[in-house]
Amino acid sequence: MESVVVVSTCIKALLFPAYRSTDFEVHRNWLAITHNLPLKEWYYEKTSQWTLDYPPFFAYFEYIISRFAMLLGLDERILELTEAGYSSDTTVWFQRSSVILSELVLVLATWRWYKAADSTVSRQQQLIIAASLIMHPGLLIVDHIHFQYNGFMYGIMLLSIVEAKKGRLLISGVIFAILLNFKHIYLYIAPAYFFYLLRAYCFETKNGHPSSFSIRRLVVLGASVVAVFALSLGPFVYMGQLPQVFARLFPFTRGLCHAYWAPNFWALWAGLDRALIIVAKKYGWTGLNEAALGAMTRGFVGDTEFAVLPSIAPMTTLILTILAQTASLVFPRLWQRPTFDNFLASLTLCGFASFLFGWHVHEKAILLILIPISLLATKSQASLRLFSILSIVGCYSLFPLLFTLPEYPIKSLVLALWTLVILPMLAHSMNTTVTAVLTTLDKIYLAGLIPVHLYTSIGHYLLFGTHRLEFLPLMIISYYTAIGVCWGWIGMVHAYLSGQLESAITPKEKAY
Repeated sequence: MESVVVVSTCIKALLFPAYRSTDFEVHRNWLAITHNLPLKEWYYEKTSQWTLDYPPFFAYFEYIISRFAMLLGLDERILELTEAGYSSDTTVWFQRSSVILSELVLVLATWRWYKAADSTVSRQQQLIIAASLIMHPGLLIVDHIHFQYNGFMYGIMLLSIVEAKKGRLLISGVIFAILLNFKHIYLYIAPAYFFYLLRAYCFETKNGHPSSFSIRRLVVLGASVVAVFALSLGPFVYMGQLPQVFARLFPFTRGLCHAYWAPNFWALWAGLDRALIIVAKKYGWTGLNEAALGAMTRGFVGDTEFAVLPSIAPMTTLILTILAQTASLVFPRLWQRPTFDNFLASLTLCGFASFLFGWHVHEKAILLILIPISLLATKSQASLRLFSILSIVGCYSLFPLLFTLPEYPIKSLVLALWTLVILPMLAHSMNTTVTAVLTTLDKIYLAGLIPVHLYTSIGHYLLFGTHRLEFLPLMIISYYTAIGVCWGWIGMVHAYLSGQLESAITPKEKAY
């Protein structure tokens, strides 16, 4: 375990000079906001376009980092409020280091996961899963090149999951409430926590099964969660700023699709619309939405309209998300059998449904599926198959985040090495092979990623240069990976309902 952490840290340090996105300046600006301004001005400040739009706990986290920047006596301009932004070698070194250090939370969580091994899984398998998370290509791409703090927050999520595995459900719920106040994207998986804690914690157990409902436990759980939110939002409630905070956290004026289509159902919908436009022009169809022609894939984040297919309203995405979570019997099954395995599967499916059908989903949200499904990888050959497909496809879908030339070999090598090391090791620990658990259709689809990668990274530019059909490579990657993600969701729903994501032996009382 220690060697994995050391190697991982060295690799991440080597990535310091790599490409960094505008998120780097976003977080530098948040350091400046929290350092220079009083609390009452944090969610009103707009000198830079990169305004503070994360919940208060993350703002407090940025404030703590800013204090370290000041105490270390680094470049004073790191903490300067400026519209133009600022970057220097010292700034890069400091902020990149802060990501690595904050990710120690993930290291702690994976170590606790490793120690939580029981009769249903071997220590070897737990170690492989822990190593796969610490070296996860998705986190390397998003956090240590593109730049964010996802490893830190997924570490908090994993700590909550470990507490649930150990049967300490109240602590698990409190940690998850803390996580929600770091980043509100985790609201996507909140329904799984709600149903699980209500059934497994708020009901007294008898002979290992929930029996009578406990008002006392409900009050304790509710009070604990409210206390966390009071600590986070209380100052803003007192200052009458809660509407302003929520306006920053939930900007519903953004469109259905992000500038790069996340590989979900709406990518398929948008891709179909573009294909129908070609057909419509060829056959002279009338009544097309002229405003939508040419708008898609242009990087806009306003209202998303379609030329042929019906446009989608936010309420539609909400209804579809709820249906995707309930129509597959996620919650009824969890209610009937509130085991830890069912909770973990439901949590993953909640993230899945929100990613597939949510409004203005970012491609980085695929991690909300990839991280928890890692913990399910050893449950059965079916779970190993799903883990393999979704990990490869999901990580590949993040490649467009790194579009500069030096990062092409880096992202390709990182994903290839992780795939060739982690997946065979997990399969070997389960007395099988990766090729044995994949179907013929799976293998054909995954093999198709090779020509897709070659065309989108090299072939397209040899044929068309850099200024013609410049969004076509993004459309191809998004559409192709969306097929794989949707296929993985169907497979996971089937595996969940058929009991293939539950351990054959459930540790006594662990789920309660």
